[in-house]
Amino acid sequence: MTLLLPALQSPTGPAASREAVRFGDLSLTYGLLAGAADCLAARIADAGRIAVWATPTPETVIAVVAALRAGVPAVPLNPRTGERELTHILGDSEPTAVLAGPDDELPPALEKLRQVTVDARTAYEAPEGYGPDEADAEAPALIVYTSGTTGPPKGAVLPRRALAASLDALEDAWGWTGDDVLVHALPLFHVHGLILGVLGPLRRGGSVRHLGKFSPGGVARELGSGGTMLFGVPTMYHRLAEVLDGSAGDAERESLRGALSGARLLVSGSAALPVHDHERIEAATGRRVIERYGMTETLMNTGIRADGVPHPGTVGPPLAGVELRLAEDDGAVLDEPGAIGEIQVRGPNLFTGYLNRPDATAAAHTPDGWFRTGDVGTVGTDGYVTIVGRKATDLIKSGGYKIGAGEIENVLLAHPGVREVAVTGEADPDLGERVVAWVVATDPGSPPSAEELADRVAAQLAPHKRPRTVRYLDTLPRNDLGKIMKRSLRA
Repeated sequence: MTLLLPALQSPTGPAASREAVRFGDLSLTYGLLAGAADCLAARIADAGRIAVWATPTPETVIAVVAALRAGVPAVPLNPRTGERELTHILGDSEPTAVLAGPDDELPPALEKLRQVTVDARTAYEAPEGYGPDEADAEAPALIVYTSGTTGPPKGAVLPRRALAASLDALEDAWGWTGDDVLVHALPLFHVHGLILGVLGPLRRGGSVRHLGKFSPGGVARELGSGGTMLFGVPTMYHRLAEVLDGSAGDAERESLRGALSGARLLVSGSAALPVHDHERIEAATGRRVIERYGMTETLMNTGIRADGVPHPGTVGPPLAGVELRLAEDDGAVLDEPGAIGEIQVRGPNLFTGYLNRPDATAAAHTPDGWFRTGDVGTVGTDGYVTIVGRKATDLIKSGGYKIGAGEIENVLLAHPGVREVAVTGEADPDLGERVVAWVVATDPGSPPSAEELADRVAAQLAPHKRPRTVRYLDTLPRNDLGKIMKRSLRA
């Protein structure tokens, strides 16, 4: 295969002086990053498998690039992972060393591993003549653990081939070049923040500016000073929309509006961005946020093209090289327009399997080789995919109808009295399942009534989609990516 990160191949090449990554006041050129990574790669070349304490710092970038250069599979660890889950991940992946920053305080579970310190402020020089050969395309690059919603987390083995295929498909869809400067504030232990947000720019020979911690002011500052692209999750875009709507002072609002207006590309992922927030951002900036759809095991599956027609509420057509179909519970493939079914995919973007879990790997694939995503969606006549939600939590079967939680959530979020909402199903002796809306009111002292919300849904969608039960909360439970944890609500 071609080089995974060609701009880092030569620490003294033409790209050496270009900025590769920036975290706050610390900037690393391609030359500095290549030197640091190759120096570290020489130290871990015989490690077998390494863990990376994946803080949002340049040390994490150096560590992951070093592992890729050495051909050693890396296991990114979420620093917020609890002791029980961390112990499971370490026992399952069996790394021999952990790479961490000089100021990181590692938990006891990591003490038995060889600890290799990575310091981005140290000037490194690669060993004389050091230049590792490119590993095989099918060689494991990263082992990224799933969220563990249906049991202990599973390690998805991502080969170099999958990383290259997904990043190149996004290059095609988004016109992504080495001139782009990506801004984001995502965690670096998962696909969105690490592979798309760091390895994506590095594969293109461009630059990434990481905010460390998300803030509308940080977004405005970096986009307003040369940033061309913004990656975020819906929670972040919701906060940006709130500022644009007037929750901040005039100066902050105008600074953010100007920065977003000047960006080449605004991308949201990891969960559906409510249509209401799409509309608010476009109204204030004239720019539309585009969405893409992927997951740990498949990397990126679909995406709205930069030169395509944005359809708020959809995630675009399949990316180059990706095949996608819908299937019924019994495996029957659905071809009719408007059909709702499980999304299944295949292509070079897929993982090779779950580490140590051939049973789970087999169960995740159909007999004819398609990966079962567990997501439910529809495909429009234009080929654009709309995600209804997770099969286990967002597809509600009520009174003989299949109901997607997402469309109900979008209708409720457009109500001025609703700040946040989640829709789930709940067992019902008559309907099978009834629709339940969990609402965070804009004004907790005067929330919209359950009858008003139900009537709104019935009028805009259909009577059978109206919430039968409305529960009011102060906040919705979310994970590190800002996704609403509906299993916690149902529990």
